[in-house]
Amino acid sequence: MGKVESATKNSNNPGSLWEFISVEFKRGYSLENDEKEFSDRREKVYTFMKIPLEVERFMFYGFCQCADSFLFVYTFLPLRALVALKSLIYNSFTKFKDKHKKKRLTAAETCDLLKMAVLITCSLMLLPWDTSMMYHVIKSQSVIKLYIFFNMLEVGDRLFSSFGQDILDALFWTATEPKTSRREHFGVLPHFIIAVFYVFLHGILVLCQATTLNVAINSSHKALLAIMMSNNFVELKGSVFKKFDKTNLFQLSCSDVRERFHLFILLLIVVVQTMKEYQWTSESFWELMLDCMYVMVSEMLIDWTKHAFITRFNEINLSVYSDYVLSFAYDTAQSRHKKAFTDHSDLVARRMGFIPIPLGVVIIKVLTRCVSIDGRLASIILLFFTFTCLVTLKIVNLVYILGRACKLIDLHKTSLIKNHHIKNGISCQDMATSPMRPPIRKKPSWNDNKENKPSPLIEVPPLGPTPMFANSNVDIKEACLNTQILEDILESDLTHSDSDINLSISTVRDADTLSTKSA
Repeated sequence: MGKVESATKNSNNPGSLWEFISVEFKRGYSLENDEKEFSDRREKVYTFMKIPLEVERFMFYGFCQCADSFLFVYTFLPLRALVALKSLIYNSFTKFKDKHKKKRLTAAETCDLLKMAVLITCSLMLLPWDTSMMYHVIKSQSVIKLYIFFNMLEVGDRLFSSFGQDILDALFWTATEPKTSRREHFGVLPHFIIAVFYVFLHGILVLCQATTLNVAINSSHKALLAIMMSNNFVELKGSVFKKFDKTNLFQLSCSDVRERFHLFILLLIVVVQTMKEYQWTSESFWELMLDCMYVMVSEMLIDWTKHAFITRFNEINLSVYSDYVLSFAYDTAQSRHKKAFTDHSDLVARRMGFIPIPLGVVIIKVLTRCVSIDGRLASIILLFFTFTCLVTLKIVNLVYILGRACKLIDLHKTSLIKNHHIKNGISCQDMATSPMRPPIRKKPSWNDNKENKPSPLIEVPPLGPTPMFANSNVDIKEACLNTQILEDILESDLTHSDSDINLSISTVRDADTLSTKSA
């Protein structure tokens, strides 16, 4: 009886304060009860840490594509324009001798001549502008005014880039439109004037951007540079807390590639202008490099943080950046085909919103002011040597782009076949967002010839808004590689003699139907 009373007394006893506190020291818990949840959280941390590397792989490949498009303006475009001009003169003389013999320039030759005409015309219009006066006018403004002005220029540059390629495409299509089609346009000359006006305005805007950045870097207190770089955090705030899917993230990533290359060109302009003022001394160069590195590193850190948190908040897999690179690879291979729809530089412009002609005009303006070339033999040799270096850089960069594209496509096809995603044929659903032709008939196989069966039509799913004359808004999971181009690639290897890079894609000849599901 006494024991029962003591037990009841102990159970009713609330305990001392020390016992209550000691529980906090001795209380245990087991994480293995939520093993899956904690494993997922750990994987998210690892993914967050891997994002910078994946982003930089994508950025580097996109940066090389923008560089290839930009170098094309100074290397192969003048040479192609000379060949087209030769063909034009030859056709004119041939038509004069034989009036019944009509020869026209090809669409590529016409576009090359128009591009070169726009480049030369806008360069001549921009040459009289005094950049020194522009520099001092901008420098005399207050820091807050310059900060607002730089943001306005950045917004204007994005608006120009989004609409500029449509203006150039309208000019090219107007000049090369077949006579059999119904023509409803202003004419080639009005479209040419509109294109020249656009490139001239865009060139002035880029020149103002470069001058404002020059003032920020060369100011004594560096306050403006810090304020301008803090603008990246405003961009970070506007992007991180929005809902993104894979398509929107792809558009954002392409925009970041274009923005980084654009900033690189602006810094190059600043370096050339500043070094000319300091008589090309090495001390000034290394001091200037520190400021340029500060700008580029801050841009990279903002991109890493932005993409890391976007993928974290929207539960996007890390492999999405590999899919983006694969999409670039397919577009690159398609643009190198003999029957390609468009040139590689135009494809990059439509994909990323990067238009190289306005930047090319500004570079010509800056170089003609900062580098004096007289009629001496040494100057001519130096100019020829510079052109040769640019051509070499263009070729090396192009070999890398195509080589990596071939390797990625080959690996992609191999992985699809190994995973049994392609059965009895080659899938049309590939990682490219290129315009497609109407349904075509499949080439008959030996089985079809035996049974005398008609060749079935390959049904190509609709692509939606075609990216030929607009920036691509197509989901890479729903877009198809051009069927005709895929068929030709399957018959012949895409070979590059400089690096012996081959694109080998295995074919299945006895296919009856094609799978329409993407991996």
